[in-house]
Amino acid sequence: MSAPRPTPTAPIRAAASEPLRRFLQVARGAGLRVSAAEGIDAARAVDLVGFSDRTLLKDTLGLVLAKTADEKLLYDETFELYFERDEFAAANDPETKPRPEAQDMRRGAPDGLQEMGGPDGQSLSELLESGERAALAMAMEIAARESGIEKIRYFTQKNRYARQILEHMGLHELERQMAALRQRGTPDAAARAQFLDERVERLWDAVRDFVERSLLLFARGETEQLHERLLKSARLENIDRGQHERMRVLVRRMAKRLATRYAVKRRRSQRGQLDVRRTLRRNMGWGGIPFITAWRRKRIDKPRVMVLCDVSGSVAWVSQFLLMFIYALTEVLSDIRSFAYSGSLIEVSDILEKQPIDEAIVRVMAAMGFGSSNYGAALADFEEGWMEHVTNKTTVIILGDARGNSTDPRADIVDRVAQRAKRIIWLNPEPRSAWGTGDSDIHRYAPYCSLVRVCSTLNDLERVITDLLEEAA
Repeated sequence: MSAPRPTPTAPIRAAASEPLRRFLQVARGAGLRVSAAEGIDAARAVDLVGFSDRTLLKDTLGLVLAKTADEKLLYDETFELYFERDEFAAANDPETKPRPEAQDMRRGAPDGLQEMGGPDGQSLSELLESGERAALAMAMEIAARESGIEKIRYFTQKNRYARQILEHMGLHELERQMAALRQRGTPDAAARAQFLDERVERLWDAVRDFVERSLLLFARGETEQLHERLLKSARLENIDRGQHERMRVLVRRMAKRLATRYAVKRRRSQRGQLDVRRTLRRNMGWGGIPFITAWRRKRIDKPRVMVLCDVSGSVAWVSQFLLMFIYALTEVLSDIRSFAYSGSLIEVSDILEKQPIDEAIVRVMAAMGFGSSNYGAALADFEEGWMEHVTNKTTVIILGDARGNSTDPRADIVDRVAQRAKRIIWLNPEPRSAWGTGDSDIHRYAPYCSLVRVCSTLNDLERVITDLLEEAA
């Protein structure tokens, strides 16, 4: 007789419960990177630990969902906000305990008072009179889900959603019954109507708090995206200093996205075309069946870039973000050389390469920033010191408003750079309508540039860098 086969272990159920699904939705909206695989792991973890122990649940999900120190802080904030249940937490408040005469009052309740309310068939009046906070909280959350609270996006919607939640809980029927109690005119009916009216006022406050917290949770991601869109489209010189750190984070994120996109393209294009002759030779042992392929390798040089940034007072902020953008793309750009100029020009590549970019920018600005522009002198410095390093593989990017305070613009130097370089891209932070007005010399430089473009926002910077990478991809 053969031994009985071991009973296979039951698989862990990975289907996420509704609270977990909503929490993952909120976490993604808040900025946590939660992949589908991590969502499945979170469901399995919750299946093991359950929701009863909040501390254990928080620690368990934190191990699965938060990968970095910043994400851990974001996770803690999101978890506490989502799982907060303070609306009916004051269980020992003597003012909110059920009144002793509540049972006597319910005996004389008009017909129909039991139609709507709690999850166990209790009416809203019964929930309010009994003081059963857990049941009241559950009824409110069920009503919120039926009201589509996940779709709330704007603070102007708070009162509408609060009213919808109360209506799903049975407010219409309760108001009708309270009006009937007042019409009776008896002391007991009047006392009961007043008691219910006080509880409804407290319920309104609790529901408003719940809706406000839901707004913070469900609208957070969309609000963040809207804020980012506004920052990306705003003129950099108009950005408040208090937003600069947020802008730096946004620049790094944009650059990382571009680097990832074009690094993948380059890896694909480097594979080249199938080398039929080498493929057949490698597979002679299999009768020429191409089990192992050989490809013609295509050499693709990363773009070589020389960046000349005007750091005078009118252009300094744009220059900062351009330099941050360029140096965040070192994966797909090679041989980056950077220069800062106002009245004269110096190379700042070593500062930017050897120090964290934020600190390096501060040092560059301290050395050269916020002076008075002299484009002719700066271009002469560049020709004298670094012209020999410009080759037909070099893209020269010049960022500046081309306003040299009525000094000699030395457009002839730009002409000689153009003859040696692959191309010159001039980025002007001024609106096109201002070009050529006053002491602007942009029209003198433009004939020698491959591209002259307005560049005053992060969107403008992203478009320019994207064009540069697409040409090299």
